[in-house]
Amino acid sequence: MNTKPFTSGLGENAVLITRVADRQWHALDDDLVVGRAHAQHRPDGRLFVSIDAWHDVAFDRLAQAMLAELPSPLYTLVDEADVELTAGWRRAGFTIRRREWEYVVPTDPGVTGLDDVLPPPGVTIVPAGQVDESLLRAVDRAIRDEVEATVGWQSMPAEVVPRPEGDTIVDPSKYTVAAAPDRYLGLIRVVRVKRPRIGLVAVRAGEQRRGIARALLAHALGTLHHSGATAAWAEVQEPNQAASALFEGIGARPMSSNLELVR
Repeated sequence: MNTKPFTSGLGENAVLITRVADRQWHALDDDLVVGRAHAQHRPDGRLFVSIDAWHDVAFDRLAQAMLAELPSPLYTLVDEADVELTAGWRRAGFTIRRREWEYVVPTDPGVTGLDDVLPPPGVTIVPAGQVDESLLRAVDRAIRDEVEATVGWQSMPAEVVPRPEGDTIVDPSKYTVAAAPDRYLGLIRVVRVKRPRIGLVAVRAGEQRRGIARALLAHALGTLHHSGATAAWAEVQEPNQAASALFEGIGARPMSSNLELVR
């Protein structure tokens, strides 16, 4: 284990910062751990940092130690309601890059109004667990290339599920797709950990505005409803009015917001 002391200040309020592992730091006050810091690359290649500290002194000195060792740019994600944490990152030179709203999405077709929604002619919904992996990867790659060529994939909600380098499919069994006879046109990913989360809804650019996204949502939410889940969650970037309209149109409501900060 590699330790690297970083001290600042003297006296009873002195805090010792020690790097306890690769991209991990502890703040010690009289041998008591009063803060922890951690840095990790997200699947999109960006380096995200986090700090959990008992007080501002420990936070600021952990941030100082991290910034001295890590390359820029650095990112972090905070609950906007956590004013103290946001202020700490602002003291460290971070600025707001974007805001994500977290929506709670009802699953009951009687509430969503999706009970009679069908895919457009020539399009079928392939349920999760029955998807052809090669066709899934092809549509995922096509959609990502389309997004990257316009707003850029970094404008999409932060993805946090670990996966092998360069592999953009989290788990093929989590995807439901909209299929034409020769290819897939769109996809939805639902992950169930503590609660069902809609991690991605996307349709190829040339196939949008045909009702494919609503059909994918109708299937995915209906499946969750039949399994006993009353709600799902989804994150939408604030400027993405189309996504906000899609979710709000089926009764989803924003419950909280996260800020992505960058330095």
